[in-house]
Amino acid sequence: MASPATTQTVRPLDTLRFDASGPPQITSVVTDHLRLLGARTDRPVHVDAPAVGTTLAGGGFAPAHAAATWADPASGLADEATVQAATGIMAVHGRRDGTPRGLAVDYAATATAVLAVQGLLANLVGQARGAAPAHVTTGADRAGLLAVSQYLAAAGADEGEAAEIAAGGPPFTSADGTVFELETLDPGAWAAFWKALEAPADALRAGWRPFQFRYATACAPLPAALHTTARSHGWDRIRRAAAASGAEVCALRSLADRAAEHDGAAPWSLTPSTAWAAGSVRAAGAAGGLPAPPAAGSLRESAGPLAGLTVLEAGRRIQAPLAAHLLGLLGADVIRIEPPGGDPLRGMPPACSGISARWLALNRGKRAVEIDIKAEADRGRLRDMAAHADVFLHNWAPGKAAALGLDADDLARVNPALVHAYTSGWAGRLDDAPMGTDFMVQARTGVGEAARPDGEPPAPSLMTLLDVLGGLLGAEAVLAGLLLRERTGRGVRVDSSLLGAADTLTGPALRRAARGQNPRRPAGFRYPLATADGWIAPADADARAAAGHDLRGLPTAEALSRLRRHGLTVTAVTTELSDLHHDPRFAGSISRDAHGAPAVPDPWSFA
Repeated sequence: MASPATTQTVRPLDTLRFDASGPPQITSVVTDHLRLLGARTDRPVHVDAPAVGTTLAGGGFAPAHAAATWADPASGLADEATVQAATGIMAVHGRRDGTPRGLAVDYAATATAVLAVQGLLANLVGQARGAAPAHVTTGADRAGLLAVSQYLAAAGADEGEAAEIAAGGPPFTSADGTVFELETLDPGAWAAFWKALEAPADALRAGWRPFQFRYATACAPLPAALHTTARSHGWDRIRRAAAASGAEVCALRSLADRAAEHDGAAPWSLTPSTAWAAGSVRAAGAAGGLPAPPAAGSLRESAGPLAGLTVLEAGRRIQAPLAAHLLGLLGADVIRIEPPGGDPLRGMPPACSGISARWLALNRGKRAVEIDIKAEADRGRLRDMAAHADVFLHNWAPGKAAALGLDADDLARVNPALVHAYTSGWAGRLDDAPMGTDFMVQARTGVGEAARPDGEPPAPSLMTLLDVLGGLLGAEAVLAGLLLRERTGRGVRVDSSLLGAADTLTGPALRRAARGQNPRRPAGFRYPLATADGWIAPADADARAAAGHDLRGLPTAEALSRLRRHGLTVTAVTTELSDLHHDPRFAGSISRDAHGAPAVPDPWSFA
């Protein structure tokens, strides 16, 4: 077991070494992150193995091993394209276009790599706290299901969506050809923006609801008149209308633009506290300001590597709640800080047993405490809770924590061993950054170009790619902070961002752009093939051969059989997420929680 008093440690994996092998889409991200966290290797990384196997050793720890596969071999899923097809990623991403479409970035592989690093870090945190080492396994199929979990939960709810699921959505195009994203969370600002551009009143009224719910539905069937209005004005006029209304606009940037300004920063930063935690780093208990834990059996039982640790989460929407959800799956006791009356998103339709299915996908198993952060007395209660917690995690607006006296330095005074984690949009790294929301970050960083193959107009995906990946990176950063705390005896400030998620996702494309190469994948990349009653997706390596077959007159099952007889790897595209419950490729893995909402499997297993 490692000693938490390794004072020479600057990064959490300093003095550790690793060996890695596996497919490059997964392994490259794993090795990049391990190096950024301080680990080193003397051996070449082997990219010809079917599974990722990574071993970390040194620093007083027993060797920690993580294995990542594309999927169970029996499922027939063998690469990024087939995993996207089966797990529903193609269906959700394709909603804006009305047909399933593959993401031209390796989204499932990137998420799998982050999950593998999370497993390794959690293993080491557990060892430092006296647990036995464990073998961690994860897979791209589990990562894909996690990525669509909120959409899957909504598909299995007791009622329909709050907004229509139909083709359409941003971005918009100005009269002089600027393609741009629009963002506002305020219906008044939305109306003022379109009124300034003289849009028809009925169109701006009808457009607000699909625009507002696009985060939930992954589509926005807006009135055509809004696109027509945008095309009738130049970019300067549109920018002035946004500035006057309180809405924000962002022109889509190219991957070459992002590569030229990219500073090479890690997707997170870890800053040890200057305060020293007296004595050994201790696990939080139920005393001294924390609410008593519930009776045995009332929460999901867990003996994971974070068992006995307490996470306070003041999160909104997806990014921070997902990060805390993952920490809970690893065994931590997660306490949500909610406003008086509870989180309003609990009521966001569709519902299961009266609770938002999407909210349950990110927050089931957490406890909740209502705190009015505007009231000094309640802020005092929160400081008391933080004094006995291990992690405080939030995604408030920039500067809000400091204004409330709840920033890292403030809370270090009451708990020098605290890991203070902030999951933001931009991490303060771009001076001209717009609002730090998923679609605006996609637009500003070139994700809109990377997500679609060459020859297609760039467009940010309306699937919440960066919120989900940002949540994964947030959990990875917290685990790194916990390990650094165990090795140094000091608390840590942890910062992660949607910008870090974007750069991680587009890393291969940015490197191609920096070399002067075309950063985009070839035309038609990961476009599924239509059958008489559905769609099939070939593995990337077999796409050209599969495209030579006319399958439109064949039922999906027959089309699959024909291509497999030719030695091609193919799978059916999931088009209805509710079908995943009975899909033999995921037999028994999707369950229902106590409210009846669909629940995806934990992304790792420890043995």
